[in-house]
Amino acid sequence: MLRTAIITFLAAACLATQANAEIGRVKRASGDAFIERAGARIDAAPGVTVDANDVLVTGADGKMSITFIDNSRFSIGPESRVTLDRFEFNSTTHEGDFETGVEKGSLAVISGQIAKEAPDAMKVRTPTSILGVRGTRFIIEVD
Repeated sequence: MLRTAIITFLAAACLATQANAEIGRVKRASGDAFIERAGARIDAAPGVTVDANDVLVTGADGKMSITFIDNSRFSIGPESRVTLDRFEFNSTTHEGDFETGVEKGSLAVISGQIAKEAPDAMKVRTPTSILGVRGTRFIIEVD
């Protein structure tokens, strides 16, 4: 019984750690740029980590660039709100899933290893559509 409880606890701890694991880092930020995480606002600055389920937000003068662990790169323009809905990546096989939402503003993307391994593995959702990534570079703008 104790053994089962320990195994269950360890499995839950691994899942919690994986859900909040670093998936990327801020490379550049200027103006009003921050990360919303678990109800808190974190100023975006070079080196700040990005986790799955974070929301990337910029104000009227804000910009932010992120590099993810699969080498995908995001550039987020002013007045934007971008959600990191799902990110899974196996660094050995390069397989994974990457789902992002652009609620408003602009997002320029250079896809990384996840999309190169399986083109359907990277998706971007907007308020009116879901885009499957087929190329390596694209820009999305949501009014």
